[in-house]
Amino acid sequence: MIVVTGVSGALGGAVLGGLRAVPGLEVAGASSSGDGSVARQADFDRPETLAKAFEGADVLVFVSAGYAEDDVVLARHGAVIRAATDAGVRHVIYTSLAGSGERLTIALAHRWTEARLAEAPFDVTVLRNGLYAEMPAGLALMGAGLAAESGVFAAPFGQGRVSVVARDDLAAVAVRVAAEAWHDVTSGAARRHAGRTYELEGVSAVGGDDLAEVLAEVLGRPVAYRAVGLGEVRPLLAGMEAYRAGHTVSTFSNINAGLLEARHSDLPAFLEAPRPARDLIAATVGSGLAGGPA
Repeated sequence: MIVVTGVSGALGGAVLGGLRAVPGLEVAGASSSGDGSVARQADFDRPETLAKAFEGADVLVFVSAGYAEDDVVLARHGAVIRAATDAGVRHVIYTSLAGSGERLTIALAHRWTEARLAEAPFDVTVLRNGLYAEMPAGLALMGAGLAAESGVFAAPFGQGRVSVVARDDLAAVAVRVAAEAWHDVTSGAARRHAGRTYELEGVSAVGGDDLAEVLAEVLGRPVAYRAVGLGEVRPLLAGMEAYRAGHTVSTFSNINAGLLEARHSDLPAFLEAPRPARDLIAATVGSGLAGGPA
């Protein structure tokens, strides 16, 4: 059996849906709010729920616990690793952070988790996922109103660019790796993904000028990019939880410094045609402005 955690989220839900479409697989979803009929309950903040959630799992797709303070994420992930060990899981696939994000504040919890997984008694595959295309698309959509009025798109990117990837592409890779890992574990074949780390960076990068060009295409009028300083952004984050504001500034700082543009990606080895970042962003902005789902 394959168990997928975090299925109430977009990535985990897409992985679960993809695996359920593969003939011959027995798949179960797990989430903190699992009701038993749709998903098993796996509340990372309640480790006592994890033993039953992982029961019978040969392969566990461990979707990372998302944004929280570092100590909270470490506690959650440590609980998952201990429970997977106790449940006799044979192969864990972990959704981590791409190498280009090494200097981001969110990297600490991911690298700690990778180290703990390496010490565990089961096979491990690390999927180092790139940043989602939804991030710059959301910024472009937020700035669309001002751009329509003034012809200016303002963002804290400096002259940097960020490599981004479609979440559906990442889900497709996770589905393939999990299905093949399950086949190898249950058939006794050579375990082709065991001990592997895959860098699933976006194959294209976008900067402020690119987002302005996308807005110009969608709005049908010229739009110029204006870089704004991080000091102008901080007051706009005042309503966020402190850790989210910190992670957001860290992301913008890394883009400004030119550190989030990937140099290598394993994505093309898994997918014939990864979705182009600009196409994704244009579709999201166009749908959002039209009142459809972003």
